[in-house]
Amino acid sequence: MDALVRRLSQLDTEAEGALRVVMFYDTLMRRRVDLPALTRASAGMAECVAGVRLHGTGQVIRFSPDGREASAPPPPAFSTTPITLDEEEIGTVWLERTGPSGSLDEVLLDRLAIAVATVVERYGPARTTMADPALVELVISADSDDAARARALRLLGFTADVPVRVIAVRSRLPLDHIGGLICPNRPVKAAPVAEVGVILATTVDPARFPAGVRAGIGATASPDRSWRQGRTALRFSTALQPIVHYDHLGALALLAQVPRDAARDNADVAAIARMADNPDDLDTLDAYCATGSLRRAAETLHLHHSSVARRLEQIGKTLGFELTDPTGLIRARLALTAWRLLDD
Repeated sequence: MDALVRRLSQLDTEAEGALRVVMFYDTLMRRRVDLPALTRASAGMAECVAGVRLHGTGQVIRFSPDGREASAPPPPAFSTTPITLDEEEIGTVWLERTGPSGSLDEVLLDRLAIAVATVVERYGPARTTMADPALVELVISADSDDAARARALRLLGFTADVPVRVIAVRSRLPLDHIGGLICPNRPVKAAPVAEVGVILATTVDPARFPAGVRAGIGATASPDRSWRQGRTALRFSTALQPIVHYDHLGALALLAQVPRDAARDNADVAAIARMADNPDDLDTLDAYCATGSLRRAAETLHLHHSSVARRLEQIGKTLGFELTDPTGLIRARLALTAWRLLDD
């Protein structure tokens, strides 16, 4: 290679410079540098600010030729080159010169773009939890083909051989905070989609969900199916059971398919609706349906069991059937669940 460089230098100094740029990036790739190191080295080589932006995550990296992160705003115009991977533009690289472009800028940007694509393909994007909502929507959409979904997953940092579970979330807490808690030290991405938080994770620890979060966890099926399951499970979440696995719903999941008008016209559901103005009765019925025991319901409500018994007797009269009867308990559970699903 050195002999070739010497021969080319005798013919064309620009060709020699271009070859040195190629060798420079070949060396960086052999060293398996990450994106910040790659950008920093490029800035030093170009003797101006170099930048990288990934569309999928919105990540922007800028370094000055002195090796420090660039803080000054970029000039209004500078040389740019797209980063392509599998014939798709995934980002942009650029050089921020205040004067005219250098003779080797085009070669340098081409090699930098190729190197960034290699790093992204090898390691995935930098480990950040929040992701581009459009990219996440591409993963969970039933309209996406397998190739587009696989490409989007790779750009988000997931490998093809690891199943991805989708979690639908409602919470005032930041999605990145929730994602980091339930899937520590493993790939996890989050984004808001259609007024619902979406978390893509390779593993989920339900015990690590913080208080105040309601979530529906889909199975490790295809991401689009897991997303539908997660949204369905989220509809079944309550204050007493805020985290719901779709797999644990069993036949209850069929209630989500009941037409709203049919559910609303059901006598038991209509009776629950008439109780909606009395939160104490609803809380009592919810606790009893969730525990199946008068005493455990009393413990949940922090009341004496005799007080809960009196409430349940009155609620039974409102509903028109005996709650302590096994059949009555089943009817109450189904009616309460169906009534809740009307609001989702």
